[in-house]
Amino acid sequence: MLILAKAVLAMMIGFIFSILLGLILIPILRKIKAQQKISVFLKEKHKQKEGTPTMGGLIFIIPTIVTIITFLLSGKIEYSENLFIIMFVFVAYAILGFIDDYLIVKRQNNDGLTEIQKLIGQLLIALVFFYVFMRSGNDPILHIYTLGIKIDMGWFYGIFLLFVLVASSNAVNITDGLDGLAGGLSAIAFIAFGLISWGSHVPGNEAMAIFCFVLVGSLLGFLFFNTYPAKVFMGDTGSLSLGATLASVAILTSHEVTFIVVAGVFIVETLVSLVQMISLRFYGKKIFLMSPLHHHFEKLGWDERDIVKMFWVWGMLLSMAAIAFGVWI
Repeated sequence: MLILAKAVLAMMIGFIFSILLGLILIPILRKIKAQQKISVFLKEKHKQKEGTPTMGGLIFIIPTIVTIITFLLSGKIEYSENLFIIMFVFVAYAILGFIDDYLIVKRQNNDGLTEIQKLIGQLLIALVFFYVFMRSGNDPILHIYTLGIKIDMGWFYGIFLLFVLVASSNAVNITDGLDGLAGGLSAIAFIAFGLISWGSHVPGNEAMAIFCFVLVGSLLGFLFFNTYPAKVFMGDTGSLSLGATLASVAILTSHEVTFIVVAGVFIVETLVSLVQMISLRFYGKKIFLMSPLHHHFEKLGWDERDIVKMFWVWGMLLSMAAIAFGVWI
């Protein structure tokens, strides 16, 4: 019961804080013209979204950071190096995304950081992750509990970290294309990993679980402003941070395979985009009407809200299966 009470309290604090911040921040973003630029390929369907404020990821990032620091200072949770890694990745990717969003707003087009600049930033973050991870006494071992396999990856584990962080952050970024889609799926995924963290019985994981539930509450507050019709978009500030942090929690709880299930919708969205790109480049043909997958359904005539609800349902089903597998079975 104490665990449940802590989880509910963490979510409530995150939710209230993000609602209050959203009411303050959105008018400021409008005033400084931090506006979303809609791709020319989406003008037909999303014309009304032109000018919607971006950088809204701050609405769930700031409350989560402030709440966790407050919990640490008041002794409600204990500091651990795993918690440091999670907070570092969360903040570092948010800063990387914020710089990208800022450049897009400043230049009044969709050209932010170059791919090389983003990769360099992500490489530095992965190196810090790897250094702290190894210094805290962890072994660079990939656990595949389902098959009873342990793979000692040695220094290659650092490359593995970089790949997972980059892939996950970009997967959420790709999915962030409809009102409430990425935010809702992320909230569902972090609920799953909050429960998995608490069920891992590893010292320091309770603090990670609290982090997950505070973030879930903050995301629910963000969705108050982001669901259709969206009053604000999370931008790269939010999407890059969410994806990388979700992957980090999976790695630190040794549930990388479970992560594939929890992030199933994000992964499918990414694979569809990859397949479409390869098909166009080498065969000059489209397999899907448009990528990512949510835009394919839009081209089929589906209402945006129905697409989001369907993706949320799939995300929830996959997360429930992952929780049962990762905690119970």
